[in-house]
Amino acid sequence: MAIAVRNEGTKVSSNINVTPMVDVMLVLLIIFMVITPMLQNKVNVDLAKVDNPTAMPDADKEDAVVVAVTRDGRVFLGQDKVATGELGAKVRDKLADKPGKTIFVRADARAQFRAVEDAIDAVRSAGVDAVDLLTQKREGAAGGE
Repeated sequence: MAIAVRNEGTKVSSNINVTPMVDVMLVLLIIFMVITPMLQNKVNVDLAKVDNPTAMPDADKEDAVVVAVTRDGRVFLGQDKVATGELGAKVRDKLADKPGKTIFVRADARAQFRAVEDAIDAVRSAGVDAVDLLTQKREGAAGGE
């Protein structure tokens, strides 16, 4: 009488098929590449370019109060468009529970000086003493001339 030996272990393939995982990862990568620019919580302005900008990391925080002045003179508080006359009251309401907070102004490099000055005056009339103007580092600046 013979013993029947079954060699089923030799038929088992232990290779992992990574193709579906790579497909899913590529789809997620594409989704994040498309969505990330849309998550920008800022009004698009071309900041003034300077040689030695001052680093202001507090401006990128979520609770930062940012006033933007566009090229055509429109004023935004965060993402909301406001009239210059209403800006002081809205800033005062926003800072009611946060005294001593800094307001950041993002002004377009080609904005009229009068529009930027009016926005800063409106913020100052709300009782804010700390107003910082955001700038951008000039690329390829020649130093030491």
